[in-house]
Amino acid sequence: MRIGVLGTGNMADALATHWVRAGHEVIIGGRDVHKAERLATRIGGSVKPASLCAAAGSGQVVLAALPFGAGADVARDLHAALEGKVLLDCSNPVGPGFRLLTEGGPSAAQRLAAAAPGAHVVKAFNLCHEDVWRMRPPVFDGRPLAVPVCGDDETAVARVRELVQDVGCEPVAGGGLERAGLLEATASLFIALWVGEGADAQAIAPPLAYATGPSHQETEGGTRVFR
Repeated sequence: MRIGVLGTGNMADALATHWVRAGHEVIIGGRDVHKAERLATRIGGSVKPASLCAAAGSGQVVLAALPFGAGADVARDLHAALEGKVLLDCSNPVGPGFRLLTEGGPSAAQRLAAAAPGAHVVKAFNLCHEDVWRMRPPVFDGRPLAVPVCGDDETAVARVRELVQDVGCEPVAGGGLERAGLLEATASLFIALWVGEGADAQAIAPPLAYATGPSHQETEGGTRVFR
């Protein structure tokens, strides 16, 4: 798969490294071509540096590894190059005090879709710190990290699910793009718990078997049996 990466920061580095190892053709695009060259050299393999426009035009999938404040502006500038492409958004619109910056308005992913209406926007990879994505692979207690994927176009979602698997994770159907805002709000909550409270965010949910509570299937000798 040909993958264009918009941005030269930590998320671009972490995800592109996995995809190069999986055999994908990756082009790193940046406003500063020298930064793109440095990142391409660090990742190695067949990675090539380019301008933002060239990276957008080259990829079947284009990763928008950009800050929330810049993403929509870049997508708007590149809308012609992004026509028909899968535009993968991993941004988190979280501000000071762990505040969700999109509160009351469209999600970051929906703003990208509005800025580049010919692209197929998919939301994924926004729930973890970039160093988690650097893990080879992100597996905890023998269980691969699950990655929710939100998007409206089936082909676009399928391609992103493949890229999730190439990182060593398990893709999870997150619904249409209208649910991307829920992923962004979840990230805001999780970051507040992890960083602000030092709490284990994973502990707030029960295992799947208990998602609707323990089921009371039978009683043996007057003792309730939970299954």
